[in-house]
Amino acid sequence: MLTLDILNGAPLADFVALLDGTYEHSPWVAQAAAAQRPFASLAGLKHALAAAVRQAPRAQQLALIRAHPELAGKAMVSQSLTAESSHEQKTSGLTDCSPEEFARIQQLNADYNAKFGWPFILAVRGPRGQGLGRSEIIATFARRLAGHADFEFAEALRNIHRIAEIRLNDKFGATPTRGQQVWDWAEALAVHSDPGFQEAGQLTVTYLTAAHQACAAQLQAWMHECGFDEVGIDAVGNVVGLYHGSDQGRDLQARRLLTGSHYDTVRNGGKYDGRLGILVPMALVAELHAQGRRLPFGFEVVGFAEEEGQRYRATFLGSGALTGHFDPAWLDQQDEAGIAMRDAMRAAGLPATLPAIQALQRDPARYLGFVEVHIEQGPVLNELDLPLGVVTSINGSLRYLGEVIGTASHAGTTPMDRRRDAACAVAELALFVERRAAATPDAVGTVGLLNVPAGSINVVPGRCQFSLDLRATTNAVRDELGAAVRAELAAICGRRSLACRLEETLAAAAAPSDPVWLQRWEAAVQRLGLPVFRLPSGAGHDAMKLHELMPQAMLFLRGGNAGISHNPLETITADDAELCVAAFLNLLEGLAPA
Repeated sequence: MLTLDILNGAPLADFVALLDGTYEHSPWVAQAAAAQRPFASLAGLKHALAAAVRQAPRAQQLALIRAHPELAGKAMVSQSLTAESSHEQKTSGLTDCSPEEFARIQQLNADYNAKFGWPFILAVRGPRGQGLGRSEIIATFARRLAGHADFEFAEALRNIHRIAEIRLNDKFGATPTRGQQVWDWAEALAVHSDPGFQEAGQLTVTYLTAAHQACAAQLQAWMHECGFDEVGIDAVGNVVGLYHGSDQGRDLQARRLLTGSHYDTVRNGGKYDGRLGILVPMALVAELHAQGRRLPFGFEVVGFAEEEGQRYRATFLGSGALTGHFDPAWLDQQDEAGIAMRDAMRAAGLPATLPAIQALQRDPARYLGFVEVHIEQGPVLNELDLPLGVVTSINGSLRYLGEVIGTASHAGTTPMDRRRDAACAVAELALFVERRAAATPDAVGTVGLLNVPAGSINVVPGRCQFSLDLRATTNAVRDELGAAVRAELAAICGRRSLACRLEETLAAAAAPSDPVWLQRWEAAVQRLGLPVFRLPSGAGHDAMKLHELMPQAMLFLRGGNAGISHNPLETITADDAELCVAAFLNLLEGLAPA
C-alpha cells in the first residue's frame, strides 16, 4: 500500500512511477507536482496534482482530456483499456449494456466528439465512489452534450480530477468513511418530498408539511443513534441535539458551541443546501461518542425548521426564534391553500403560542459562538479545485414581493400606444435590476418570480406579480441598490400610467465573520494540508441570524456540477464531505477549554 512517506522520499522517477495510472497516460502531471513535496496529507497531494493541470498550457490540458477513452467505446470492446479505466467502466455496469443502451452511448460519443473535438469525460464511479448507474450516465451524457465548449472543457478536467482522486484512494487504501456516512444520510433524507413534487422525482420540503415532519423525525432518530445526550423538537419545529461536555452533565450554566443549518428546501432543490450543516456535526458526534470522548464544552446541533421562506413569507423562522426575532404576525400568515401558520403548527403537534416560541431565545453568555458548514452554492471553489473555503462575510439582502396594475384589454384591438401593460413594466424593471446590479461591485439583483394572474395569449396583461432579491457585501451598498430599484419602479409606472405596490419581506443585514472564529477555521483547514482560500457568501444563511446574538463564522464545501445549487444537479463528493468533517473536528480540538 502506498504511503506519503514512501512518496515524499522517492526519487523523481520513482515518484512518477508510483503515481502511474492516476492521470490517464499523462506522467507529466506527477512530474509537475513533484516539486511541491513533501505532502503533509493525501488531500494536499490531490490538490497539488490538480494545480499542476490547472497551470499547464491549454494544449497540454487538451492532450490530457484526449488521453481518456470513450465510455463503452472501442477500447472497452477490444479490451485495450488501462486497468484503472477497465475497473471503472465495469464498476458502473458499462460492460453490461443492453444493445439499446450501447447504441445510445455510441451515438452520444459520436455526437459529442463531433461537437467538441474530445471524448466525453465522466467520473463514472460517482460522488460516493461506488459507481453510477447506466441510466444516470446516459442522462448526464445527454445533458452535457447541450453545453457550451468552454464549460465542457472545464467540466472534463474536473471529472478527470475526480477520477484521479478515486484512483489515489485505491492506491493509498483510503476510504472516506465519515464522508460516505454524510452522503448516505443526505440520500436517505431526500426520499421525503412534498406531494406533487415527490411524484415528479423532485425534492421539495416546505415548512411543517408531512415530508418536513418526516425529515424532522428522521433527524431525531439519527441523532439518538449518533450518541447525542439530549434530542428533541422545539416549539417551531427545530430539531435540537445536545452532546454534553466533559464534567458538565446537565449544568445549566455550562457553555456550549452552537452549530447547525436548515432542513427545509426550495422547490425542486438539491440534497445538500442546509442539510450538510446538520449532517456533518452529526458525524462528528457519532465519532466522539464511539471513542468515548467529551469536549470541554457542550456541542449543540440545530436542524433549523425553516430558512427558505417557501411556504410562508417567514424566512429564517427557525434561527430567528433562537435570536428572539420571531414575528408574531407570522402566526396569522396563510399559505397558498389558506392554511394559517398557527394551524399548521398545531397540526404538527407544536404549541403555536408566543410564550413557547419566545422561550427558545438563546442567552449569548452561554455560548462560545455559532459556526456553520454549508455547500458553497457557487462555482468559485469548484473552478479552483479546492474542496474547502473560509467565509469572510455573508452579504446583506433585501427581498420584495410586488405587483404592477394596469388594464387588461384585447390584444388585437388595443393600439400599442394605448396599452397599460403591467408585464412590460415588470420586464423593464427586470432589465434595470440587471444593469444596475452589474454596475455595482459584489452586488447582485434578481427578479425570480413573474406571474400574470389569469393571463391569456390574446389579452394585454392587466396585472403582473413579481419578486425582487437584492444583495451586496455591505448594508450601505445594499440599501443604495434598493433605493435605486424602488425609484426606477416608480418612474416606470409613472411613464406607463400604471399603479404598483411593493412589500418588503426581508431586510437581512450583512454579517462579517468574527475574526477569531475566522482564524480558527483557517487553522482547521491548514491542518488538513490544504491552502486557505477566503471568499464571501452571496447567499443568506442561518449564521447571519445568529450573528445578531453571538460571534459566527462559516466554512464552505465545494459543490460539483460547476457549483450549481437550488437545483436537482446540486452535488458533493464523499471525499469532500470527509474533509469537511475533518476540518470541523480540527476546529473543535483547537479550542481551549471553556
